Amino acid sequence: MNKPFAITLNPGSSLANRTGSWRTERPVYVDRLPPCNNQCPAGEDIQGWLFHAESGNYEKAWQHLTKDNPFPAIMGRVCYHTCEGACNRAKLDEAVGINSVERFLGDEAIKRGWKLVVPTAETGKHILIVGAGPSGMSAAYHLRRLGHRVTVYEAGPMLGGMMRFGIPKYRLPRDVLDAEMQRVIDLGVEVKLNAKVDNILETMQTGKFDAAFLAVGAHIGKRATIPAGAVSKIVDAVSVLRSMEHEDKPMLGRRVVVYGGGNTAIDVARTAKRMGAEPIIVYRRTRDKMPAHDFEVEEALQEGVMIKWLSTIKHAGDSSITVEKMELDANGFPQPTGEFETLEADSVVLALGQDVDLGLLNGVPGLEVTDGVVKVDANMMTGHAGIFAGGDMVPTERNITVAVGHGKKAARHIDAWLKGEKYEAPAKHQLATFERLNTWYYSDAPKTVRPMLDVIRRQSTFEEVQGGLDETNALFEARRCLSCGNCFECDNCYGVCPDNAVIKLGPGKRFEFNYDYCKGCGLCVAECPCGAINMEPENI
Repeated sequence: MNKPFAITLNPGSSLANRTGSWRTERPVYVDRLPPCNNQCPAGEDIQGWLFHAESGNYEKAWQHLTKDNPFPAIMGRVCYHTCEGACNRAKLDEAVGINSVERFLGDEAIKRGWKLVVPTAETGKHILIVGAGPSGMSAAYHLRRLGHRVTVYEAGPMLGGMMRFGIPKYRLPRDVLDAEMQRVIDLGVEVKLNAKVDNILETMQTGKFDAAFLAVGAHIGKRATIPAGAVSKIVDAVSVLRSMEHEDKPMLGRRVVVYGGGNTAIDVARTAKRMGAEPIIVYRRTRDKMPAHDFEVEEALQEGVMIKWLSTIKHAGDSSITVEKMELDANGFPQPTGEFETLEADSVVLALGQDVDLGLLNGVPGLEVTDGVVKVDANMMTGHAGIFAGGDMVPTERNITVAVGHGKKAARHIDAWLKGEKYEAPAKHQLATFERLNTWYYSDAPKTVRPMLDVIRRQSTFEEVQGGLDETNALFEARRCLSCGNCFECDNCYGVCPDNAVIKLGPGKRFEFNYDYCKGCGLCVAECPCGAINMEPENI
């Protein structure tokens, strides 16, 4: 048998000399926390499922992914993938296309009919979920997999919450949404549609529920005080987007002014464009201050949406609006200039944020509501025992990934509470930093560019704008992962050890050190590509 290329000593002499007695430090295999995992609001083990994906075992990758997130096809489309912003590979060339691979796995699961594991052991406990949006359905999924009986009450006629009523079809096709919602139901989750909960305590008592998770979405559009004529048509963005799910589409006219600067403003303007309107977004600050994601703004501009920066609406008439030009002061805050302009407008759509309907909480003792959201403790439980809350209902950043993470977190705490226990999250490993990597071991691999629908079709149809990966480039993209901080069995330590002190334990089992023969030279640490070995002081 040929010796590994970097072994320079005679194995027999090495073993006989027991060089381990010379050491002052010893190498130790460690697992560090990849920055992508650390960044993910849904708590995904991103590096874990990428490991399976890069070997071509897509179903195993999907099963690993769905331990934390039941909606990879949805999240692969609408998540803003902050994990990629934290990716160490971005400092080498470009971040790994984590979101693209996640979408590919989700789409493969739908296409191939992959199934989730149905729980076999039943706890006998019954949990109420209020709201069938991302947070509620995530909680339902995780609670069901823990063996609890789950019933979801949804005030609307369809599943999905703000995923359906707040995200246009060109970003999230409804067949994808329906497929991943149905998968949760197939686990044995009961759903009651058109079932608004008016009083949470009465509903819990009537249904004999042991606990409840409140996940009502922010469906109420905020209003602004705009002087307007009697026949002025002023509507809110959430109502416009919600009405797109029904047969009676909103009648906005041809000249549509959207007031606001968030992602919802962009969504409703792009929707109006596809309906044949000529939308103009009026926003009181500059582009760099706009809360909407820049790529969304750029796509809107490509599609012909006009944006009037540094402007605010002062008056709305029956066929026009008056806007006042603004300027930023020394602190970056917009100030009026006294200069006015008239814009033709058939309708004004307000996209100024959303509120949650908290009427179901009236009369519940112990609850604390501040600024339109419910206060919860570290366990996501409200001030009333057994009632938990998450998503838009609690103080947090409002996006789908955060909501899905809340559902998982709440499920774990509800499960522990029902058992009379307290859930303790495992301690996090030390972060795997770029400086610990030996990047010269990794080959150049430019990021895969996903296809985009051409602009002409984007202006007139609701076809999906962003394309996905196929099996070939999904495999390539997954293999761009550097496996930061976690051994992927590259054999470098085994190959470079001069004393045969590294023992291979077999595929998937990694390695261990034989300290009788390790002299603590640190060569294995210096040559580990992913920074998964540490030198520690010798215990004397």
